[in-house]
Amino acid sequence: MGNLFVDVGMSLDGFIAGPNGGPRNPLGDGGMRIHEWLHPLAAFRSRLGMDGGDQGRDNELVESVFARTGAYVMGRRMFDEGEVGWPENAPFRVPVFVVTHKPRPPWVRPGGTIFTFVTGGIGSALAQARAAAGGHDVKIAGGADTIQQFLKAGLVDEFRVDLAPLLLGRGVRLFDQVDPDDLALEILEAIESPLTTHLRYRVVK
Repeated sequence: MGNLFVDVGMSLDGFIAGPNGGPRNPLGDGGMRIHEWLHPLAAFRSRLGMDGGDQGRDNELVESVFARTGAYVMGRRMFDEGEVGWPENAPFRVPVFVVTHKPRPPWVRPGGTIFTFVTGGIGSALAQARAAAGGHDVKIAGGADTIQQFLKAGLVDEFRVDLAPLLLGRGVRLFDQVDPDDLALEILEAIESPLTTHLRYRVVK
């Protein structure tokens, strides 16, 4: 059974999205700036059906995350924000399990992405994701509420943060609902790049 990990972009003041997020404003006001380092990379562009792009260490890290991930879990709000903007061949290319209170039939996309809507909570979503991942890791894609639920339940094995050198000032904070006494981290890796800093932690159980 693979690990359950989080990999998320964050501003220096702790936000993973700006205010006023929604399907017509993904990641909220200013939130896309957190991921500016990602947009020119060859691995990311390829997932969006685009040619070219930058190589190098950042690109290798993104490729490694795609390679290790056998399934994703995300919250319904993240799905709703992404649905209108993802290309027909959505960038996940593996099963995605959406935690929601609103039932919906599975949404099958070209290239291997199948969105399955899970109304049984995070435990059910994780069990289905692990079964679908075939021994690979499961990534929690977001958003903040879904990540916080998994952290508070003690289910996360690894935590990755791509720290952007900017302040958002307001928006969606990553750790607002997490009790500091319930989360202990051991740093595994810190990698600098021109546009971000990659931090990787093990969650101490």
